[in-house]
Amino acid sequence: MGPSVPTGHALGEFSSYQEASDLVDKLIAGDFTASKISIIGKDPVLVERVRSRLGYGRVAISGAVTGLWLGVLIALLAGTGVTTGADGQLDFVPQEFGAVALVGAGIGMFVNILRFAFSKSKRGFLSSQMPIASRYQVIVPDEDAQQALKILSASTAE
Repeated sequence: MGPSVPTGHALGEFSSYQEASDLVDKLIAGDFTASKISIIGKDPVLVERVRSRLGYGRVAISGAVTGLWLGVLIALLAGTGVTTGADGQLDFVPQEFGAVALVGAGIGMFVNILRFAFSKSKRGFLSSQMPIASRYQVIVPDEDAQQALKILSASTAE
């Protein structure tokens, strides 16, 4: 049997998660068993928050940073810039190592710009999506409802 929506006595319905969380804090402060409390989000809504404008400059910088890290990784794995002298002494040539890292940055930038230029769903912004509820209920089991109501009435009287 999979997860199920908790049932019981609704102590309140709120328009924000913070308000529901404040009620839970009051119950826990009154020594109510925390594992018996549930916050249930109702009426889910998908919210997309626009973070910033997206253009070729941002795409190029993002690709360059990604390519630089890949270049550094490849340079480390390939041992670029490390030579062994005739006497068996290891020498490090940072110019070779840096060159591989910079080539990686250039390739990453080029690939990212091409991807952006040919993308079919080109948008001019970066965003993140998150589901949120439009209202929240705090629920406790029916058999513990009287105890919860007593704690809430005592905390309101204070």
